[in-house]
Amino acid sequence: RADNPELARAQELELPIFSYPEFLYEISKTMTRVVIAGSHGKTTTTAMVLHVMNHVGQPTNYMVGAQLEGFDCMVELESGSEFMVMEGDEYLSSPIDLRPKFHLYRPNITVITGIAWDHINVFPTFDSYVDQFRKYLETIEPGGALIYNEQDPVLVKLVEETAAPVKTFGYGLPAFEIVDGQTFIETEEGMMPLQVFGEHNLSNLEAARWICLEMGVQEEAFYDAILSFTGAQNRMEVFKSGSQVKVFRDFAHAPSKVGASVKALKEQFGKVRAVLELHTFSSLNPEFLPQYRGTMDAADEAWVYFSPDAVAHKKLPALSAEDVANAFGSEVRVFDSSESLQIALENPSTIKAMALMSSGNFGGIDLEATLAKY
Repeated sequence: RADNPELARAQELELPIFSYPEFLYEISKTMTRVVIAGSHGKTTTTAMVLHVMNHVGQPTNYMVGAQLEGFDCMVELESGSEFMVMEGDEYLSSPIDLRPKFHLYRPNITVITGIAWDHINVFPTFDSYVDQFRKYLETIEPGGALIYNEQDPVLVKLVEETAAPVKTFGYGLPAFEIVDGQTFIETEEGMMPLQVFGEHNLSNLEAARWICLEMGVQEEAFYDAILSFTGAQNRMEVFKSGSQVKVFRDFAHAPSKVGASVKALKEQFGKVRAVLELHTFSSLNPEFLPQYRGTMDAADEAWVYFSPDAVAHKKLPALSAEDVANAFGSEVRVFDSSESLQIALENPSTIKAMALMSSGNFGGIDLEATLAKY
């Protein structure tokens, strides 16, 4: 907060003040900085890169946005590596530094996974949001590597227009197939089974592969390592694997993430239920809500929960269940109380899998107890 008393005192004393991203840059400015940017997939792609580097015996310095299996913490600054791998978040650096975080990192190697409007509270229009990525391209170190998702037309246009003196590498989806609920990816050594699923994760995998190649990892070593990757915390993470239903927790909350997660769940498991909590400022904003239209269509049972108290707390215009249903544009079942959602969740119905998508906690529901029948 801008009125933090410690910050105010530091300003009075004219002490050097660094925002978190500024500090990370200062620590890493003599290293090769690898930044994973984009509106979606940052944490998972970063996790894949770190998993591979550990597997090949080259642990790196890093900053990641979730707790990862096999890692003690979310930041490492003293590994002795020449590399610093960081998530490149486009949100503001601090209350007194309104630059997007990723504008401060000056990457030598970067990937942009895609662009989908988010953070409406600070980027009120799509164009103002896209402009942050346009400016980001100008911060890449001369001669650096820009890896980008060539299936994103907005991103492709930015890359084509940039005058930044960098090498560019486009990537798309790898060839894959789903057999008996298992995803296999095509490699030079043949079809290889994965522990993650969904086109969004396969796209993240391709991004991670390109990054690791730029970091000196051989392709065969990359695939050998990625075999054992199980995902990042709350990114399509198995929450309960019962006799009837497989339940996943997922951090998906932005429209593009919700759509990708629901589609992946449907393709992998068949009959599925998708449960989304509207929790962020953007998702509860009536002006932004129509961005969710169609994102739940792939689910056999599409449920959306929001708390009127959360809307009021964020000082946003009141929402009704009808407003939410109309915005999604499909037969979604809307809940505006955690009690009614909990009662509904207790019944597994005839679904094969369920995703609980939220950056919140579904109004404090005890999910372990509620899902006991699954």
